[in-house]
Amino acid sequence: MSYEIIKALHIISVISWMVGLLYLPRLFVYHANAPLGSVQAETFKVMERRLLKAIMNPAMIASFIFGLWMIALNHTLIYELWFIIKFVCVILMAGCHGKFSKMRRLLENDEKPLSSNAYRIWNEVPTVLMITIIVMAVVKPF
Repeated sequence: MSYEIIKALHIISVISWMVGLLYLPRLFVYHANAPLGSVQAETFKVMERRLLKAIMNPAMIASFIFGLWMIALNHTLIYELWFIIKFVCVILMAGCHGKFSKMRRLLENDEKPLSSNAYRIWNEVPTVLMITIIVMAVVKPF
């Protein structure tokens, strides 16, 4: 498979992953405001579970597979400072994904450990990481 096709598949995977990372905490905001046991709260549980399991998890896995495949084809990247910063941010993004997964499990069990405002703040974390990753990958400032 050519590098360009792998890169295209990587970008498609990353976009799909980002959609979930940006939407899931927004669902948490609304879920946190829904009364426990309400039809609305139960609907959010289904939406959150399906988003994570059907879109986010496969997209994250595909992002890593295609990203690592590109690194294997162009291994000199690992010595570039811009790439190291980008890679650290990607690992932080995966950590954010894990944190969101834990938040979802708690909400599914009718635990509301965070306020809707805290979920709003968490909603911005993937955005900041995404901006950093894009700047590193496109501008390559270092």
